[in-house]
Amino acid sequence: MPFQDRTAMLIGEDGVRLLEKKHVAVFGLGGVGGYVAEALARGGLGALTLFDGDRVTESNRNRQLIALCSNEGKNKAEEMASRILDIHPGCHVTAHPVFYTAQNAPAYPFGAFDYVVDAVDMVSAKIEIIVRAKEAGVPVISSMGAGNKLHPECFEIADLEETEVCPLARILRKEMRKRRVRGVKVVYSREAPLRPAVLHDGDGRLPGSVSFVPGAAGLVLAGAVIRDLLGLS
Repeated sequence: MPFQDRTAMLIGEDGVRLLEKKHVAVFGLGGVGGYVAEALARGGLGALTLFDGDRVTESNRNRQLIALCSNEGKNKAEEMASRILDIHPGCHVTAHPVFYTAQNAPAYPFGAFDYVVDAVDMVSAKIEIIVRAKEAGVPVISSMGAGNKLHPECFEIADLEETEVCPLARILRKEMRKRRVRGVKVVYSREAPLRPAVLHDGDGRLPGSVSFVPGAAGLVLAGAVIRDLLGLS
């Protein structure tokens, strides 16, 4: 059966052809972003540009799609690009093994993208991605906190201004208000973060994580992107 036959049963051949013409950038290929990238590839996106300067570690394997024993130490963006081509050989994939920052942002303009996905951890990078997407007139969706949570069913899509409970959303909301940026679409959870039962190396700032939560957030993000590109509610 051809690759997109089952997808076409839901969105039609015209929808499949439309997605083949779309180009999405995914920033961050960890627990959330890896699932976003793979779902977009399996959804038939024509082009994906991937950003992540991190390398696969043993501690990633409990939740990150790309993390395997066989690729430990390798760059996540490059590994995800290879995986995507094994799923969807017709996809035009570009991997940038970099951490996106205000300093290197000018080297990666957003004009060629039809949609931008922010799945990074650093608040400064999230701000840079959202602001530059808004300036470029490119739709953007941002992932809020997925750590210290046990209920994947609590994730939802909302405007940043309407979020509750999530500490990361609270910080980002404040930063976007400073910059007078409005209309930021996010995926977040109303579940109150848990305090980790064990602190890694005594560092209470490092969140706990589990296999089934970050991926759920990533799939919600990917669904929002594909529906928006198709003009579906």
